[in-house]
Amino acid sequence: MAAPLRPDDRRGLDAAIAEARLGREEGGIPIGSALMIDGEIVGRGHNRRVQRGSVVLHAEMDCLENAGRLPASAYARATLYTTLSPCDMCTGAALLYGIPKIVIGENVTFVGGESYLADRGVETVVADDAECVAMMRDFIAAEPELWNEDIGED
Repeated sequence: MAAPLRPDDRRGLDAAIAEARLGREEGGIPIGSALMIDGEIVGRGHNRRVQRGSVVLHAEMDCLENAGRLPASAYARATLYTTLSPCDMCTGAALLYGIPKIVIGENVTFVGGESYLADRGVETVVADDAECVAMMRDFIAAEPELWNEDIGED
């Protein structure tokens, strides 16, 4: 079992969970994300591939877009929160912007680029959050075709 999160990390992950719930309520995939810098949430987002007909609007990408343009010095102090292990695209975005820490809600239903992030010096914390796991398990059971489309499988 994962260690308890620090208060700021719990707050960041809770914001990501709220985004995931919102995404599902909109008919999309329940994955959410938040970006925190110096204790302040500066961006939030959720997977909007279905809602926007997008091929790239994963939660982390939506969150970064919503945070707006930031200098490299801001990203260097940031933590990215995501309800699900980040895919290769979202892993690449985090690396591109030099985000030093990612808090992951769960990696039971999907394991993304965590090893690559760690190899590149990014601190990764897996919260093993029961709500994150339940949201994804329920979604995958209800809509396996949409889930496979999201992760690039047939």
